[in-house]
Parts: sequence; C-alpha cells; structure tokens
Amino acid sequence: MSWSELAIIYALVLCGCLVGGVYIGVAMGVTGLVGVTLVFGTGLWQSVGDIAWNTSTNFSLVAIPLFILMGEIVLQGGIAARFYTGLAPLFRRVPGGLAQTNILGCAVFSAVCGSSVATAMTVGSIALKEMRARGYKDSLTLGTLTAGGGLGILIPPSIPMIVYASMTNESVLQLFMAGVIPGLLLAAIYSVYVGVRATLNKSLVPSGEQIAAMPRGSLVRDALPVILLVGGVILGMYAGVVTPTEASAFGVLLATLIAWYYGSLSSDAIKRALVNTVTSSAVIMFITICAQILQYGIVVTGFGKEVTAAIVALDLSPFVFFCILVVIYTLLGMFMDGLSMMLVTVPLIYAPMIAMGFDGIWLGIMLIIFIELGAITPPVGLNLFAIQSISPQTKLGTIARSSAPYCFIIVGFAYLCYAFPQIALWLPATLR
Repeated sequence: MSWSELAIIYALVLCGCLVGGVYIGVAMGVTGLVGVTLVFGTGLWQSVGDIAWNTSTNFSLVAIPLFILMGEIVLQGGIAARFYTGLAPLFRRVPGGLAQTNILGCAVFSAVCGSSVATAMTVGSIALKEMRARGYKDSLTLGTLTAGGGLGILIPPSIPMIVYASMTNESVLQLFMAGVIPGLLLAAIYSVYVGVRATLNKSLVPSGEQIAAMPRGSLVRDALPVILLVGGVILGMYAGVVTPTEASAFGVLLATLIAWYYGSLSSDAIKRALVNTVTSSAVIMFITICAQILQYGIVVTGFGKEVTAAIVALDLSPFVFFCILVVIYTLLGMFMDGLSMMLVTVPLIYAPMIAMGFDGIWLGIMLIIFIELGAITPPVGLNLFAIQSISPQTKLGTIARSSAPYCFIIVGFAYLCYAFPQIALWLPATLR
C-alpha cells in the first residue's frame, strides 16, 4: 500500500471519528490501529499493550501528575487572590495599571499552575471584578487575561513540553530552559502593547488611576512566596540538583508549605486538589497513550518515512515550509485543543523538519507558541470560553475581539523566533 493511500485512509478515519463525535484520544488510537491492521493484519495488535505500559511507566511523564497537583494546591489553597493583590501596587504608576498586573500575574501564576485555562479563570475571577469596579474597559481587560493565561505553557514547568519530549526523545530540561527567554520576552511584548494602548487611548483606563485606590497587599507576604516557588523549581533543575520529575515533587512540597503558611490548607481543599489532579492526569495520559499508538502506526507502516521523503523532495525553502506550518497550526487551533493538536501533528512533522535542518528543541518551543495561539483563536479557543464562564453576560465575540491583537502579536513573535532562533536556543546552550 502506497503512502498516499495510507494518507487518505488515515485522514478519512481520523476526520470521520472527530466529525462523528468520537473523543480525540480514541480517534487517534483507532486511526493508528486501522493503519497497522491494513498493512500487517492483526499480528501487531499485541504491541498496543506494550505501548500503553511503556508510556504509562515513562519516568519523565511521572512529572505531569505532580506538576498538576502543585498547581491544584495553589489554586485550591486561595493563593491566587493573595498573589494578585500583592503584585497590584507595583503597577500603580505604570500605564495600564491593573491590566499590567494581569500580564505579570498570569505569567508567574500560570507557570505554577501549568494550565492556561485554569490560570485565565483563576486570575480572571479576581481581576475582572476589580477592574470593572475601577472603570477599566473590557476591550482592554479581557485580552490581557486570555493571552496572559497562555504564557504558562511556555514558561516552565510546562506539561505540553513534557509530552513533546516523551514523543520525540528530546530533553525535558533543555525544553524547559528553552522556554524561559521566549516566555519572558512575549510577556514583555504584551506589557508594552498594553502600555502603549493605554497611553494612546485614555478612555480604556480610569482617570487618575495612579492615585485611585487599588487592591492592597504585601509584596513580600503575598507575592514573594509564589515567585520563590517558581524560582525554586526552575533553579533546582538548572543547577542539576533535581531532575524535572524530582522538581515536580519538590514543587508539591513547596506549594503545600505555602498553603499551610497562609492557613488555607483545609481538608476540603486537599480533597479537591487530589480529585482534580487524578482527573486531569488520567485524561492527559489516555490521550498520550492513544497518540503513541497513532505514532506507532505511522512508523511501522513506513508512512512517516515516506512523508518525510516526499516533503524533502519538494525542495521547499525552510522559510516557505515554516510559513505553511504557521497557516496549518492557525487553522488547526481554531478547532482542536492544543495538546491534541500537538499529539496528532508531531509524528508527521518532526522528522521532516529535522531533515530540513530545524532544531528539535526550537521546534518544541514553536509548537508551544502555536498552542498559545490556538487557545485564543475562535471558535474553539479554550481561554475565550474560560473567561466567558466567569463572565456569562459577556458575549464570546467581545472576548474574541479583545484577544485578536494578541493573535497577531503571537504570529509576529513566531516569525521573530524563526529569524532569531537563539531566542530559544541561547539559554540551553549556555547552561549545557
């Protein structure tokens, strides 16, 4: 069977499952199994058990439930509200005021939480009320929350980075290091955009906001512990003291101590954190196992090798190929969640891009940036729905319009990283 025939079959089965309402994980697993069966019959079905076992016992993937638990302890422990009010006074005299607090707050807090949706909802539930009460316009506020929430998967620790590393055998630690500078730089670009917009259009922010009462908190008491949590986890990995998996356990311990220090570590909070961790981890692991089945089907049938050869034979320049990827991921992000989008496409694009001279670590960072774009792109941008869930009276179109400028910023930033790949690769190379 030729690779073009396999491509048609894979596409029909996968799209047919998705259109029929089949869960994305099941759709990927069924597609891979169909491809294997058509080429080899049922002789390789026993490999599915090996795939499930090897994936679920992967030491790197153990970090996923632990990082999720760390984020859940922070979320359920009421630390978010304290963190936000601790940061707010820092931006009293900065154009944009509380809108700037949203960007920094989301960047730091989402690094702890590891979920862009949870960050947007948590920070948004605090920030929306405060900002509306002080006269900030939603056209400025909403976009800072949807776009800011996405920064967490770029700033380590990041669950999509761990999954990508497990699929490509890239180093988790190298990916974590590669995400630091792009994450901070993108947050800074967001901040500059908010400042410029607030300066040019005074109606977006309240008059005299520098003097008006803002949420009051202590930077040392309320914000510094969370910053130390992120810093401790990251520096522990970079210094070689702990592996990423060990760092996740260390992060759980630090988050527990912070919640205990604040007196918010109730039995109900612990129960909710554990239940949510088990649920989220099971979903992620199931999707990952099914994606590995699809990847297995692509590899053993020779489909991936043939696709790589066909793409290389087209003799496209790296820039043209990158532009095609931007278009593809923009379209996919409109209809698929980020993790599923990455799991479906990585088995197909990783080998061709490596063959064209792209770096595997850089590619991982670019995929994370594309996932950020998908999170704020309608009609299935999850961060848009997250903000609407805490503000039901706000139309989804209003949230999407507020987020639209950040879509262009992310696309522009992707091209900036293409032009200057050292934005992602300098820190890993330096610390190596």
